[in-house]
Amino acid sequence: MKNITFEAQETIYENALSSADSIEDWVNEGQVKTSTWNNKLLLENKLDPEEFGDHAHWLLWCPIEFPDKIMIEWDFYPLEEPGLCMMFFAATGIRGEDLFDPSLPKRTGFYPDYHSGKINTLHLSYFRHKHAEERAFRTCNLRKSHGFHLVTQAADPLPPVEDAINPYHMKLIKYEQFVHFYINDLHVLEWEDDGSTYGPIYQGGKIGFRQMAPMKAAYANLSIKKVMKKT
Repeated sequence: MKNITFEAQETIYENALSSADSIEDWVNEGQVKTSTWNNKLLLENKLDPEEFGDHAHWLLWCPIEFPDKIMIEWDFYPLEEPGLCMMFFAATGIRGEDLFDPSLPKRTGFYPDYHSGKINTLHLSYFRHKHAEERAFRTCNLRKSHGFHLVTQAADPLPPVEDAINPYHMKLIKYEQFVHFYINDLHVLEWEDDGSTYGPIYQGGKIGFRQMAPMKAAYANLSIKKVMKKT
């Protein structure tokens, strides 16, 4: 990996995610069940994946518009699998509109709405334990959409639920063309966007959590800080 380091600056958003009330102003797409687990936000699907298939998955957006050059941190507690977890970031309309612009087509949590619909976004998948082939060879995948482009992947250190020692501290940095991802301060993944192969470099936008049913996980201590590139 390249020897690039970043320094956290001022905090621009904090949310303890201590209960379902912590996200009362967030935007649900799909049907997500929210509750409280040990003073943490517990997220799971409402719809039965056996009946609804890929339409049982969902996405939960923070309503804040964030700038570029940020560090996103959160604590992750995987509780029940199979499933898969994702972080969406730098999300906007495909022509630069606000993600919630009423002119954009309605999104329902169905994955093609996000990777091949009318939005641009980066999306990082981790704890990819939904399908047997994912559990057999575990990776974190970073994609750039519109277009569902797999831009890089790396080994995922997260264990199965039964072996988890919670929480796992997640840190994601988006700084101009650079994306870096850490779990418990282990540098897991990095990517440098050349601004041409998969379109222009994305800047600011919305962030959001996604899970694939029947995943059940808890979250806490979300923070977004401005960040400065040091080297």
